[in-house]
Amino acid sequence: QVQLVESGGGLVQAGDSLRLSCAASGRTGSMYVMGWFRQAPGKEREFVARIRWSDSRTYYADSVKGRFTISRDNAKNTMYLQMNSLKVEDTADYYCAAASAFYLWSDYVKGDVYKYWGQGTQVTVSS
Repeated sequence: QVQLVESGGGLVQAGDSLRLSCAASGRTGSMYVMGWFRQAPGKEREFVARIRWSDSRTYYADSVKGRFTISRDNAKNTMYLQMNSLKVEDTADYYCAAASAFYLWSDYVKGDVYKYWGQGTQVTVSS
C-alpha cells in the first residue's frame, strides 16, 4: 500500500503562484508514475501533469503547459506541482495519485490507471 498526502493549497489571486506537495509513504518502491489531477466544482476530474519516478519524464495537460512544473524528490518521496501565473479557471481540488502498474506512457492521462490517491487539497484563485 502507498499513502499519499497533499498539502500547499490555498486562496490566491490571479497571477500568483502556489506549490503543492504530495508526500508518499508505505511501499513507495512500487510507484512507477505519479500524477496530479484536479476537479473543479460541477466538473469532471481532469489530468494535470505526471512524472515517471525513475527518470523524471514529464507530461502536461495543454491547459497548464508553460505555467505548471511537476517535479519529485526521491529522497523525500515527495512530488511537487509548482503553479505559476495562476488563473481563475485553475480553481479546483487537486489530487495526487500514484500508479504501480505498467501501461503505455499515453495511458497515464487516465485516472483509472492510478491505484493510489491522496485526499486532495483545495486551490482557489480569485480575480
